[in-house]
Amino acid sequence: MIDLNFLGRFRTKAKFKKTYKDIKISYLNRIRWAVSMFYFGMGLCFATWASRIPDIKTALHLSSGELGSILFAVPLGQLVVMPFSGKLVTRFGSHRILILSLLFYVFSLTNLGLAAQAWQLSLGLFVFGIFGNLANIAVNTQGVYTEELFKKTIMSSFHGMWSFAGFTGALVGLGMLALELTPYEHFLIVAGIVLLMIAFNYKFLIKAKEIIKTEKKKLFTKPDSALIWLGIIGFCCMASEGVMFDWSGVYFKDVIKAPGPLVILGYTSFMIMMAGGRFFGDGLIHKFGRKPVMQISGIIISLGLFTSVFFPYLIPSTIAFMFVGLGVSTIVPTLYSIAGKNPTVPPGEALTIVSSVSFLGFLMGPPVIGYIAELSSLRFSFAFIGVFGFLIAFMVSRIKAIQ
Repeated sequence: MIDLNFLGRFRTKAKFKKTYKDIKISYLNRIRWAVSMFYFGMGLCFATWASRIPDIKTALHLSSGELGSILFAVPLGQLVVMPFSGKLVTRFGSHRILILSLLFYVFSLTNLGLAAQAWQLSLGLFVFGIFGNLANIAVNTQGVYTEELFKKTIMSSFHGMWSFAGFTGALVGLGMLALELTPYEHFLIVAGIVLLMIAFNYKFLIKAKEIIKTEKKKLFTKPDSALIWLGIIGFCCMASEGVMFDWSGVYFKDVIKAPGPLVILGYTSFMIMMAGGRFFGDGLIHKFGRKPVMQISGIIISLGLFTSVFFPYLIPSTIAFMFVGLGVSTIVPTLYSIAGKNPTVPPGEALTIVSSVSFLGFLMGPPVIGYIAELSSLRFSFAFIGVFGFLIAFMVSRIKAIQ
């Protein structure tokens, strides 16, 4: 049976309400698939960029510190749009914002391949961050709506599609390297694939807008403290995740000294385990509960990162990166699921608070790694991030909202 009570929270046309009252399981599954494809498209775009970072770093003759500075452009883009993303989703509907933002996200990806100087790459990443943030809030709002239609936890599977896209992007990147295609040619091919995904699935997004309360609000209001703490946990998790995306290739190339195509092995092993953990994560949470799963996940993150630091060799580090992928797999989807059901804040705005704080870790962690690596070594910077997993386990045990 489908719980339709949540439909009362939306301002929709009569046709939309009728559609969901008479919904069939087959159409419900088609909605889930469409939302999953938007997660996949976003993940594929980001993984495509991440897979070519070592090549772009070499082509532009960037040091680790210079690359770290340039990577700050992405969180700056996010910070610019952060105050407005949740309100835009609430006002215009997540389906509209998702389609538009993903289109511009794809366009900004292709522009990254044209960068011939450091300032051009910085500008491109700034725009990439803006539309990435908008798409992230919108797609997770769609995920919350779909999860409520199914009346069970499915958020981890959505994020599993994002992770699977990361794995796919890594394999495609490996193929593009073998074919000796330039980053721009690579990015154009991926852009075409994502545009086709949008064309075949946009009609099945949930067309809903949150009811906007008319009472006057203060210009500045204190955010829900529970959402802030959820965001801090997400910050620690996504800092670890961001390091894997942006620095795993560099780590395997400069520290592990992996030969040729094996440079991408660490990133690929990480993505395989993160995707697998997310597809099985909903079942584990249902069986053992959110808190134990998140606590163990935090410990696994730290063990993986410290293993790669103390045993900087090909096989141990590959296994270590697999542990990190497994550790980060269920934490963020669980946080988003909890935030989206906050009783006092609309899903779009609640997700903005949690994901914005979380994504600061995802986007600021990699640049900080670059600075630490410049001052000491890349191994020491990975050890620094390794502490975050233990912090996650500690904070999860102290927050009442996580049961």
